Amino acid sequence: MAEAALELEWQNLPESQEWRCVLYGHFLSLKQDSNFLYYRSVKTPSQTFTTTSDNDHLVRIIKHYFNLTPNLTELYSQWSSQDPNFKKKAAQFTGIRILRQDAWEALVSFICSSNNNIARISQMVEKLCIHYGKPVATIEGRAYHDFPPPGTLTGKDVETNLRKLGFGYRAKYIYQTAVMVSNRDKGWLDSLSNPECPAFGVDPSPSGEMKPEGREGYREAHEKLLELQGVGPKVSDCVSLMGLGWGESVPVDTHVWQIAQRDYRFGKSSNKNLNKTTYDAVANHFRKLWGKEAGWAHSVLFTADLRTFADKLAATKKVDVKVKVKDEESDVKFEAKVTTDLSLEVPKEEDVDVKVKVEDIDDAKKPSGKKRKGAENIVTAAQTTETRRVSKRLRR
Repeated sequence: MAEAALELEWQNLPESQEWRCVLYGHFLSLKQDSNFLYYRSVKTPSQTFTTTSDNDHLVRIIKHYFNLTPNLTELYSQWSSQDPNFKKKAAQFTGIRILRQDAWEALVSFICSSNNNIARISQMVEKLCIHYGKPVATIEGRAYHDFPPPGTLTGKDVETNLRKLGFGYRAKYIYQTAVMVSNRDKGWLDSLSNPECPAFGVDPSPSGEMKPEGREGYREAHEKLLELQGVGPKVSDCVSLMGLGWGESVPVDTHVWQIAQRDYRFGKSSNKNLNKTTYDAVANHFRKLWGKEAGWAHSVLFTADLRTFADKLAATKKVDVKVKVKDEESDVKFEAKVTTDLSLEVPKEEDVDVKVKVEDIDDAKKPSGKKRKGAENIVTAAQTTETRRVSKRLRR
């Protein structure tokens, strides 16, 4: 069933590679062009949702995971108005978003990141899923698994097995941290989340006053994470930012320290090394400069400074980030085919963001119709080919 679903042809979509993943127990296959993000999913036998509730649930997962609610036009404009260096260097690196990962997955992934590169980190995460995660789907002969919960990594042979799989000294940290988290109250890790950006499925609430060192909840989360094995200040801040939703969390490594020295006049005094004092000073400076989403702005500059993008950045002319998005409505045309899918459209934010379109072919059963969702508008098409027009510009 799964294989057949993915063999269905994309309708009227540009050819590009797909990125396959498992999020919250759901297999998703995603692809994008310059305007849209597309997805399709495969139901497992145990998933018995109705089509409408299933689609709505998947859209919520995608919007949560990719952090699609914040308005990037406003954020980039805010950061640019407060920081000439950001305005100069970030204009060609628009559309960068901070993922809102599951807290436990983010924690283990960043423990794996210690003295490591992206390719090996990805391999380690995949090995954890394959050997300890729940199988979700098999696509084209390849099995896809969910990320293993803490309890599955507490067995007495876990550390030994992880070492055999190439985790090195990180095997001990993962095992010990899994034991520590499992021994805490259920939901302890998620309880450290920013109430304004809580774990998936939890309603947001106010999170307190912003201070130079960050909100009280962020400081508490940062310190609590340091109690775990394999977690230092940088890993703690990475997990706080990408797993717990604390936007003011600013991970500082040697690369960020170099940016701070070069562009923000740090290290001009006798203290030129990255230690706890300079770590806190850099993070506090960026929080004061950029506010609640300082970690996001820092990540944009980090990307802009990567050697991979050096040529592009050098060729970039000065571009002002526009503050407003035009309010005129656009006429969106779509065709309803005899397939089951869903389209979620989010506006293209001028000079900064892109429209996001989500399409879903959820299983290999005979299709029953097509739905299109724009804001609160849902259009259900009959099982024929027809064309409809929707005039609506959505604002995030």
